[in-house]
Amino acid sequence: MTRSRTAAVLAVAAALPALLTGCAAGGDVTGSARAASRATPVTRPSGDAATVGASEPATRDASAARPVRSPAKPVRVPAGVTAGYAVVDVTTGKTVAQRQAHHRFRSASVVKILIATDYLERHRGTIPARDMALLTPMLRGSDDDAATALWRRGGQGEIVRRMARRIGLTETAPPPAAKPGFWGYTAISAADIALVYRYLLRRAEPRVRDFVLANLRKASQCARDGFDQFFGIPRAVPRPWAIKQGWSGYGAVPPVRCTRAKATSYRIGAVTISGNPVDFGRPVLHTTGVIGDRLIMVVLTLQPSGASFTQSAQRVTKLARDLYLSVA
Repeated sequence: MTRSRTAAVLAVAAALPALLTGCAAGGDVTGSARAASRATPVTRPSGDAATVGASEPATRDASAARPVRSPAKPVRVPAGVTAGYAVVDVTTGKTVAQRQAHHRFRSASVVKILIATDYLERHRGTIPARDMALLTPMLRGSDDDAATALWRRGGQGEIVRRMARRIGLTETAPPPAAKPGFWGYTAISAADIALVYRYLLRRAEPRVRDFVLANLRKASQCARDGFDQFFGIPRAVPRPWAIKQGWSGYGAVPPVRCTRAKATSYRIGAVTISGNPVDFGRPVLHTTGVIGDRLIMVVLTLQPSGASFTQSAQRVTKLARDLYLSVA
Protein backbone atom coordinates (compact mmCIF):
# COMPACT_ATOMS: atom_id res chain seq x y z
CA MET A 1 0.00 0.00 0.00
CA THR A 2 1.41 3.39 -0.93
CA ARG A 3 1.83 6.21 1.52
CA SER A 4 -0.91 8.24 -0.17
CA ARG A 5 -3.45 5.37 0.06
CA THR A 6 -2.50 4.72 3.69
CA ALA A 7 -3.07 8.38 4.55
CA ALA A 8 -6.46 8.36 2.83
CA VAL A 9 -7.62 5.25 4.73
CA LEU A 10 -6.52 6.75 8.06
CA ALA A 11 -8.38 9.98 7.28
CA VAL A 12 -11.63 8.09 6.57
CA ALA A 13 -11.24 6.01 9.74
CA ALA A 14 -10.76 9.13 11.84
CA ALA A 15 -13.87 10.79 10.41
CA LEU A 16 -16.12 7.73 10.73
CA PRO A 17 -17.09 8.12 14.46
CA ALA A 18 -18.11 11.73 13.91
CA LEU A 19 -20.20 10.77 10.89
CA LEU A 20 -21.93 7.98 12.81
CA THR A 21 -22.61 10.30 15.77
CA GLY A 22 -24.16 12.86 13.46
CA CYS A 23 -26.44 10.22 11.95
CA ALA A 24 -27.46 8.93 15.38
CA ALA A 25 -28.48 12.41 16.56
CA GLY A 26 -30.82 12.89 13.61
CA GLY A 27 -34.28 14.55 13.87
CA ASP A 28 -34.77 17.82 15.72
CA VAL A 29 -33.26 16.91 19.09
CA THR A 30 -29.58 16.07 19.70
CA GLY A 31 -28.52 13.08 21.74
CA SER A 32 -27.23 15.34 24.52
CA ALA A 33 -30.52 17.25 24.62
CA ARG A 34 -32.41 13.97 24.94
CA ALA A 35 -30.13 12.95 27.79
CA ALA A 36 -30.71 16.28 29.52
CA SER A 37 -34.46 15.97 29.16
CA ARG A 38 -34.37 12.48 30.66
CA ALA A 39 -32.22 13.69 33.54
CA THR A 40 -34.59 16.51 34.50
CA PRO A 41 -38.17 15.19 34.40
CA VAL A 42 -40.92 17.69 35.21
CA THR A 43 -44.00 16.57 37.09
CA ARG A 44 -46.95 18.35 38.59
CA PRO A 45 -49.69 17.23 40.94
CA SER A 46 -52.52 15.17 39.53
CA GLY A 47 -55.71 16.98 38.68
CA ASP A 48 -57.57 14.52 40.90
CA ALA A 49 -56.93 15.83 44.39
CA ALA A 50 -58.45 12.74 45.98
CA THR A 51 -55.74 10.55 44.45
CA VAL A 52 -52.89 11.33 46.79
CA GLY A 53 -49.42 10.75 45.36
CA ALA A 54 -50.35 10.78 41.65
CA SER A 55 -48.50 13.01 39.17
CA GLU A 56 -48.92 14.16 35.60
CA PRO A 57 -46.72 16.09 33.16
CA ALA A 58 -46.68 19.83 33.68
CA THR A 59 -48.05 22.11 30.99
CA ARG A 60 -45.35 24.64 30.14
CA ASP A 61 -46.10 28.18 29.13
CA ALA A 62 -43.90 29.87 26.54
CA SER A 63 -41.82 31.60 29.21
CA ALA A 64 -41.10 28.40 31.11
CA ALA A 65 -38.13 27.52 28.91
CA ARG A 66 -36.43 30.89 29.42
CA PRO A 67 -33.87 31.28 32.19
CA VAL A 68 -34.78 33.48 35.13
CA ARG A 69 -32.96 36.81 35.13
CA SER A 70 -31.22 37.58 38.40
CA PRO A 71 -31.23 39.84 40.25
CA ALA A 72 -34.26 41.95 39.33
CA LYS A 73 -34.62 45.65 40.04
CA PRO A 74 -37.30 46.53 42.62
CA VAL A 75 -40.65 47.30 41.05
CA ARG A 76 -42.77 50.30 41.98
CA VAL A 77 -45.17 49.82 44.88
CA PRO A 78 -48.37 51.93 44.69
CA ALA A 79 -48.60 54.92 47.01
CA GLY A 80 -50.16 54.11 50.37
CA VAL A 81 -49.43 50.39 50.06
CA THR A 82 -46.98 48.50 52.27
CA ALA A 83 -45.67 45.52 50.32
CA GLY A 84 -43.36 42.64 51.05
CA TYR A 85 -42.54 40.33 48.18
CA ALA A 86 -40.20 37.53 47.19
CA VAL A 87 -39.70 35.66 43.92
CA VAL A 88 -37.67 32.44 44.04
CA ASP A 89 -36.21 30.40 41.19
CA VAL A 90 -37.58 26.90 41.82
CA THR A 91 -34.57 25.16 40.26
CA THR A 92 -31.78 26.97 42.06
CA GLY A 93 -33.62 28.07 45.19
CA LYS A 94 -32.21 31.57 44.74
CA THR A 95 -34.31 34.64 45.48
CA VAL A 96 -34.35 36.64 42.24
CA ALA A 97 -36.51 39.55 43.44
CA GLN A 98 -37.39 40.81 46.88
CA ARG A 99 -38.56 43.82 48.84
CA GLN A 100 -39.19 43.88 52.60
CA ALA A 101 -39.26 40.09 52.36
CA HIS A 102 -38.95 39.74 56.15
CA HIS A 103 -41.65 42.29 57.02
CA ARG A 104 -44.49 40.67 58.96
CA PHE A 105 -48.11 40.75 57.82
CA ARG A 106 -51.19 39.06 59.16
CA SER A 107 -51.75 35.99 57.05
CA ALA A 108 -55.49 36.09 56.33
CA SER A 109 -56.20 32.89 54.37
CA VAL A 110 -52.61 32.20 53.31
CA VAL A 111 -52.20 30.26 56.58
CA LYS A 112 -54.54 27.62 55.17
CA ILE A 113 -51.54 26.13 53.36
CA LEU A 114 -49.96 25.44 56.76
CA ILE A 115 -53.22 24.07 58.16
CA ALA A 116 -53.55 21.59 55.28
CA THR A 117 -49.87 20.58 55.26
CA ASP A 118 -49.86 20.03 59.01
CA TYR A 119 -52.99 17.86 58.80
CA LEU A 120 -51.54 15.68 56.03
CA GLU A 121 -48.23 15.20 57.82
CA ARG A 122 -49.99 14.10 61.01
CA HIS A 123 -52.45 11.74 59.30
CA ARG A 124 -51.32 8.75 57.28
CA GLY A 125 -53.30 6.60 54.88
CA THR A 126 -56.56 7.38 53.18
CA ILE A 127 -58.10 10.74 53.98
CA PRO A 128 -61.56 10.23 55.55
CA ALA A 129 -64.42 11.63 53.50
CA ARG A 130 -65.40 14.06 56.27
CA ASP A 131 -61.88 15.50 56.29
CA MET A 132 -61.69 15.63 52.51
CA ALA A 133 -64.88 17.69 52.66
CA LEU A 134 -62.95 20.24 54.73
CA LEU A 135 -59.52 20.18 53.07
CA THR A 136 -60.65 20.49 49.46
CA PRO A 137 -62.92 23.56 49.79
CA MET A 138 -60.45 25.19 52.18
CA LEU A 139 -57.66 25.02 49.58
CA ARG A 140 -59.69 25.60 46.42
CA GLY A 141 -62.35 28.03 47.62
CA SER A 142 -60.65 29.38 50.76
CA ASP A 143 -63.52 28.11 52.94
CA ASP A 144 -63.29 29.80 56.34
CA ASP A 145 -65.58 27.40 58.21
CA ALA A 146 -63.49 24.45 57.03
CA ALA A 147 -60.31 26.22 58.14
CA THR A 148 -61.80 26.92 61.57
CA ALA A 149 -62.76 23.27 62.06
CA LEU A 150 -59.28 22.00 61.10
CA TRP A 151 -57.60 24.78 63.12
CA ARG A 152 -59.38 23.74 66.30
CA ARG A 153 -58.75 20.03 65.77
CA GLY A 154 -55.06 20.66 65.09
CA GLY A 155 -54.45 22.59 68.30
CA GLN A 156 -54.83 26.13 66.87
CA GLY A 157 -51.49 27.92 67.28
CA GLU A 158 -49.67 24.59 67.68
CA ILE A 159 -50.21 24.08 63.95
CA VAL A 160 -48.13 27.15 63.23
CA ARG A 161 -45.45 26.23 65.77
CA ARG A 162 -45.09 22.71 64.36
CA MET A 163 -44.79 23.91 60.78
CA ALA A 164 -42.38 26.71 61.69
CA ARG A 165 -40.06 24.19 63.38
CA ARG A 166 -40.31 21.68 60.55
CA ILE A 167 -39.73 24.14 57.69
CA GLY A 168 -37.46 26.61 59.49
CA LEU A 169 -39.72 29.66 59.40
CA THR A 170 -38.35 32.61 61.34
CA GLU A 171 -41.04 35.29 61.03
CA THR A 172 -44.11 33.05 61.21
CA ALA A 173 -45.92 32.99 64.57
CA PRO A 174 -49.36 32.05 65.95
CA PRO A 175 -52.09 34.65 66.47
CA PRO A 176 -51.92 36.88 69.57
CA ALA A 177 -52.68 35.09 72.84
CA ALA A 178 -55.91 37.08 73.17
CA LYS A 179 -57.15 35.79 69.81
CA PRO A 180 -56.16 32.08 69.66
CA GLY A 181 -59.05 31.12 67.40
CA PHE A 182 -58.28 33.77 64.79
CA TRP A 183 -56.12 31.75 62.39
CA GLY A 184 -56.08 34.72 59.98
CA TYR A 185 -54.04 36.68 62.53
CA THR A 186 -51.07 34.35 62.13
CA ALA A 187 -47.93 36.41 61.42
CA ILE A 188 -46.14 35.63 58.15
CA SER A 189 -43.53 37.14 55.84
CA ALA A 190 -42.94 36.84 52.11
CA ALA A 191 -39.64 35.06 52.74
CA ASP A 192 -41.29 32.50 55.01
CA ILE A 193 -44.17 31.74 52.64
CA ALA A 194 -41.68 31.29 49.80
CA LEU A 195 -39.96 28.72 52.05
CA VAL A 196 -43.31 26.97 52.56
CA TYR A 197 -43.76 26.53 48.81
CA ARG A 198 -40.18 25.38 48.40
CA TYR A 199 -40.74 22.87 51.19
CA LEU A 200 -43.78 21.50 49.37
CA LEU A 201 -41.90 21.27 46.08
CA ARG A 202 -38.62 19.84 47.36
CA ARG A 203 -38.91 18.32 50.82
CA ALA A 204 -42.47 17.28 51.59
CA GLU A 205 -43.58 13.71 50.99
CA PRO A 206 -45.07 13.26 47.49
CA ARG A 207 -48.52 12.50 48.92
CA VAL A 208 -48.48 15.84 50.79
CA ARG A 209 -47.02 17.85 47.91
CA ASP A 210 -49.38 16.41 45.33
CA PHE A 211 -52.52 16.86 47.40
CA VAL A 212 -51.86 20.47 48.37
CA LEU A 213 -50.61 21.68 44.98
CA ALA A 214 -53.27 19.77 43.02
CA ASN A 215 -55.95 21.63 44.95
CA LEU A 216 -54.20 24.99 44.63
CA ARG A 217 -54.03 24.45 40.87
CA LYS A 218 -57.81 24.05 40.94
CA ALA A 219 -58.49 27.22 42.91
CA SER A 220 -61.93 28.53 42.03
CA GLN A 221 -62.42 32.09 40.85
CA CYS A 222 -65.16 32.68 43.39
CA ALA A 223 -64.21 31.95 46.99
CA ARG A 224 -66.69 30.48 49.43
CA ASP A 225 -67.24 33.88 51.04
CA GLY A 226 -68.28 35.38 47.71
CA PHE A 227 -65.12 37.32 46.91
CA ASP A 228 -63.37 37.02 43.56
CA GLN A 229 -59.98 35.51 44.37
CA PHE A 230 -58.55 35.80 40.87
CA PHE A 231 -56.46 38.90 41.57
CA GLY A 232 -52.69 39.13 41.53
CA ILE A 233 -51.06 36.00 40.07
CA PRO A 234 -54.14 34.53 38.32
CA ARG A 235 -54.72 37.70 36.31
CA ALA A 236 -51.11 38.81 36.01
CA VAL A 237 -49.21 35.79 34.70
CA PRO A 238 -49.83 32.93 32.24
CA ARG A 239 -50.93 29.49 33.36
CA PRO A 240 -50.12 27.04 34.77
CA TRP A 241 -50.08 28.24 38.35
CA ALA A 242 -51.09 27.02 41.80
CA ILE A 243 -52.30 29.78 44.12
CA LYS A 244 -53.33 30.58 47.66
CA GLN A 245 -54.74 34.05 48.16
CA GLY A 246 -55.56 36.02 51.27
CA TRP A 247 -57.74 39.02 52.09
CA SER A 248 -59.08 40.63 55.23
CA GLY A 249 -60.64 43.93 56.25
CA TYR A 250 -63.13 44.38 53.38
CA GLY A 251 -66.30 43.59 55.27
CA ALA A 252 -68.77 40.77 54.79
CA VAL A 253 -70.15 41.67 51.35
CA PRO A 254 -67.94 41.57 48.23
CA PRO A 255 -68.36 44.25 45.55
CA VAL A 256 -69.46 41.61 43.04
CA ARG A 257 -71.09 38.65 44.70
CA CYS A 258 -70.08 35.36 43.11
CA THR A 259 -71.86 33.08 45.57
CA ARG A 260 -73.82 33.36 48.76
CA ALA A 261 -71.33 34.80 51.23
CA LYS A 262 -71.01 34.66 54.97
CA ALA A 263 -67.96 36.44 56.39
CA THR A 264 -66.99 38.58 59.33
CA SER A 265 -64.42 41.37 59.35
CA TYR A 266 -62.40 41.85 62.53
CA ARG A 267 -60.28 44.90 63.42
CA ILE A 268 -58.06 45.00 66.49
CA GLY A 269 -55.29 47.42 65.48
CA ALA A 270 -51.57 46.75 65.62
CA VAL A 271 -50.11 44.04 67.84
CA THR A 272 -46.43 43.40 68.53
CA ILE A 273 -45.23 39.80 68.23
CA SER A 274 -41.64 39.10 69.31
CA GLY A 275 -40.70 42.76 68.81
CA ASN A 276 -41.93 42.92 65.21
CA PRO A 277 -45.24 44.82 64.85
CA VAL A 278 -48.04 43.22 62.84
CA ASP A 279 -50.81 45.54 61.64
CA PHE A 280 -54.24 44.03 62.22
CA GLY A 281 -56.13 47.19 61.34
CA ARG A 282 -55.52 48.06 57.70
CA PRO A 283 -56.94 45.79 54.98
CA VAL A 284 -54.59 43.12 53.63
CA LEU A 285 -54.54 41.50 50.21
CA HIS A 286 -52.06 38.74 49.39
CA THR A 287 -51.31 36.69 46.29
CA THR A 288 -49.00 33.68 46.56
CA GLY A 289 -48.20 30.61 44.51
CA VAL A 290 -46.08 28.59 42.13
CA ILE A 291 -45.89 29.73 38.49
CA GLY A 292 -45.29 26.91 36.02
CA ASP A 293 -42.26 24.90 37.10
CA ARG A 294 -40.01 27.96 37.34
CA LEU A 295 -41.02 30.48 39.97
CA ILE A 296 -42.40 30.87 43.46
CA MET A 297 -44.05 34.28 43.88
CA VAL A 298 -45.26 35.75 47.16
CA VAL A 299 -46.74 39.26 47.30
CA LEU A 300 -48.09 40.41 50.67
CA THR A 301 -49.69 43.85 51.02
CA LEU A 302 -51.22 46.20 53.52
CA GLN A 303 -53.66 48.44 51.69
CA PRO A 304 -54.66 52.02 52.62
CA SER A 305 -57.27 52.32 55.36
CA GLY A 306 -60.74 52.31 53.84
CA ALA A 307 -59.52 50.92 50.49
CA SER A 308 -62.08 49.07 48.42
CA PHE A 309 -61.54 45.44 47.50
CA THR A 310 -61.73 46.27 43.79
CA GLN A 311 -59.07 48.98 43.99
CA SER A 312 -56.84 46.81 46.15
CA ALA A 313 -57.16 43.89 43.73
CA GLN A 314 -56.17 46.12 40.82
CA ARG A 315 -53.10 47.36 42.68
CA VAL A 316 -51.97 43.86 43.65
CA THR A 317 -52.53 42.55 40.12
CA LYS A 318 -50.40 45.31 38.61
CA LEU A 319 -47.70 44.75 41.21
CA ALA A 320 -47.65 41.02 40.49
CA ARG A 321 -47.54 41.66 36.74
CA ASP A 322 -44.67 44.14 37.02
CA LEU A 323 -42.80 41.77 39.28
CA TYR A 324 -43.28 38.85 36.90
CA LEU A 325 -42.08 40.87 33.91
CA SER A 326 -39.00 41.96 35.86
CA VAL A 327 -37.80 38.36 36.17
CA ALA A 328 -39.48 36.45 33.31
